[in-house]
Amino acid sequence: MGQEAEGIATAWAREDLESLAARGLRRFMEPLEPGPGAVVRVGGETFINFSSNDYLGLASSTTLRAAAMTALERHGVGTGASRIVVGDTPLHHQLEARLAAFERSEAVLLFNTGFAANTGIIPALVGSGDAVFSDALNHASLVDGCRLSRARVVIYPHADVEALARVLAETPARRKLVVTDTVFSMDGDLAPLREILTVCREHGAALMVDEAHATGVLGARGAGLCEELGVEAEVDLRVGTLSKALGCLGGYVATSSALAELLLNRARPFVFSTSLPAALCAAAEAAVDVVETDVPLREKLWRNIRRFSNGLRALGVPAEPRCAIFPVILGEADEAMAAARRCRERGLLVKAIRPPTVPEGTSRLRFCLSAAHTEGHIDLALEVLRQLGVHRGG
Repeated sequence: MGQEAEGIATAWAREDLESLAARGLRRFMEPLEPGPGAVVRVGGETFINFSSNDYLGLASSTTLRAAAMTALERHGVGTGASRIVVGDTPLHHQLEARLAAFERSEAVLLFNTGFAANTGIIPALVGSGDAVFSDALNHASLVDGCRLSRARVVIYPHADVEALARVLAETPARRKLVVTDTVFSMDGDLAPLREILTVCREHGAALMVDEAHATGVLGARGAGLCEELGVEAEVDLRVGTLSKALGCLGGYVATSSALAELLLNRARPFVFSTSLPAALCAAAEAAVDVVETDVPLREKLWRNIRRFSNGLRALGVPAEPRCAIFPVILGEADEAMAAARRCRERGLLVKAIRPPTVPEGTSRLRFCLSAAHTEGHIDLALEVLRQLGVHRGG
């Protein structure tokens, strides 16, 4: 019986894979070997990596490696259980305290990933009889968190504050929670946070934001868009990640002590997952120190952002230096895949982004800038885009 069930499921898989391939949407993985800076090796070939979220180049930092190795010698590899069983260590608490100081919040609670944070926090706060209001372009983790909550989910048009105010007024609910990314990962635009906060206050709604692509990039100290706008204290929950600009793995939420304690009790990915290895906590703590103190590193990232943005505009591609993400929209999936192959031929690793990650007809190359890129890397990318002819329709 087990073999029959396996055979049936495999047939389903083959059918679905053939459908994905026919539409140009089948995905694959390929192992990367890190090289110096933004250089990687794939299948024996060397490429400049423009698809990584390692915005400050810290994933290969010797400082982070040393912190992790010291903790590894003392604490070992795994923790053996969730934190509320026996998987808690002093390094978890040290990192949470360090992040709370960084975020200027009462408390921080660690999660194993940002995805786990978002899918755990929303169902812990709202449920049947409540309503959650989600930006149409929110990350999949926020989308799934809304679905798991069993609250009424109201999708408002992307960054449309007037529409958000309207649905907040029209939707009866015991509790109302608004959730939005601060930097939208596929388009690189920013949420209108001040305006969203105003309508949340007017309608008695709580606000949860995901700073994944803003942490380490935006703000005078690198604490994100909330810091840049000076609204940290007004946002109820700020989700951050350790796995992008901080170069490690994990997620966290900066919030009040009461909310952190509630999530410790109710957020299922926190309660039922083995905790992060202590070595990763040590590396992440070192990364926060680097973000706050190494101002020249963040300045280099922003020089690269401005250089690439100026170059795209010279090609006729709309681009603003708002964050480290730049989409070059090409249209259909096969166009984006062909452009990605042309980039590889010139030594650039730029992945094509296709549906369902982005809407139909908006497949794109998504360039991510890093402090590890040189001016030569950026100029080569711009020259390749010129040769691709993006100036004629980008």
